[in-house]
Amino acid sequence: MTEPKRKQFGESHQAQREFALQVVQQLRGAGHQSLWAGGCVRDQLLGKRPKDYDVATSATPEQVAEVFGKRRTLAIGAAFGVMTVLGPRRAGQIEVATFRTDAGYSDGRRPDRVEYTDAQHDASRRDFTINGLFFDPIADEVIDYVGGQDDLAAGVVRAIGDPEARIEEDKLRMLRAVRFAATFGFELDPATAAAVAARAGQLTVVSAERIGAEAARMLTHASRARAVRTLSELGLLPATLPELHRLSQEALADRCAALDRLSEPGLPLALAACLPPTLGSPAGSKLCRRLKYTNDDAKQTDWLLDNRGAVAAARQLPWPRLQRVLASPGAGDVLALVEAESDEPSAEVAYCRERMARPPEEWNPPPLVDGRDLIAAGFQPGPEFGKLLEQIRDEQLEGRLGSKQAALDFAAAHYQH
Repeated sequence: MTEPKRKQFGESHQAQREFALQVVQQLRGAGHQSLWAGGCVRDQLLGKRPKDYDVATSATPEQVAEVFGKRRTLAIGAAFGVMTVLGPRRAGQIEVATFRTDAGYSDGRRPDRVEYTDAQHDASRRDFTINGLFFDPIADEVIDYVGGQDDLAAGVVRAIGDPEARIEEDKLRMLRAVRFAATFGFELDPATAAAVAARAGQLTVVSAERIGAEAARMLTHASRARAVRTLSELGLLPATLPELHRLSQEALADRCAALDRLSEPGLPLALAACLPPTLGSPAGSKLCRRLKYTNDDAKQTDWLLDNRGAVAAARQLPWPRLQRVLASPGAGDVLALVEAESDEPSAEVAYCRERMARPPEEWNPPPLVDGRDLIAAGFQPGPEFGKLLEQIRDEQLEGRLGSKQAALDFAAAHYQH
């Protein structure tokens, strides 16, 4: 993160924290108990900066709307006792949830109904003790009904109450347990781990979108390799990343080692590192479609798979072939991928970096035309527009096109619409 972005993030965090305090104060002023809840309390106690703040309160959704006004509240989650309160621009928005207990989880995802209650019973229906903490920002006091502070100090992820019951309520908690343990470097409580392992096959009832979101958070965090190993140990890989589950233990260890060597990867790079070098497209896009990732993620993952072989053999390739790879937007990622797949410095990657250190006009000249040039020349945008621009770029880098007019002539000869 650059210094200006870091400063901007710090300012927005401070604004959100102040707004979260104001929300508590306003609810208290209207006669309702209110506390900070969940992840923001956990993160503060771990010395981390919370990404957002949640408020729990004795006020019902209707009472929350009365306190803040209908123009500043969204009732999207009101059926589950959750209201969104809109703050100043920098502060964003805060979810305000009524203290509740959940009754029945027939779909293994969300409660069949909720009943309003007090803070202690609200804490008992949450997933893990480290997430079941409250904080009074006015009294500067932690309120702990579930032993969360002790588990934070011991570095343990433990289900609240009966772990089997907690997992039965929402099967996604199995992935969340793995993510929290990996992210914080904690151990899974043995009873919680046993409950997850016993129900791993039931993860398939969770939607692909929710599984994909948890997998993405694991794979883009520094603890990604540990997360994958834990998923494997608990039997969760078949429903999460079956491509890894099908590997031998030795091959899985290689993939984990590659993941471990990556530094702050985006999702496509992390996904490509999960897949062995024997796989190319469409393995990446199949994985992305299954987990409901974007088309851009799918396209970039496949591109990385298809081009890591070129970088791994860089010095043996004809320069125009390698040049097309190095001149692509994903060049940095494919170099990082090849580098991560070796436990020794890569001479091929070093060769590529030396080439890329030269003046750009030698290896990455500006494109001869772009989409605006084609439109100005009378071409109608269509599904083939992007492919045509890629073809023109390839011809340029191969040395067969050297001017804008030559590129437009090529387009006229090859455009299909």
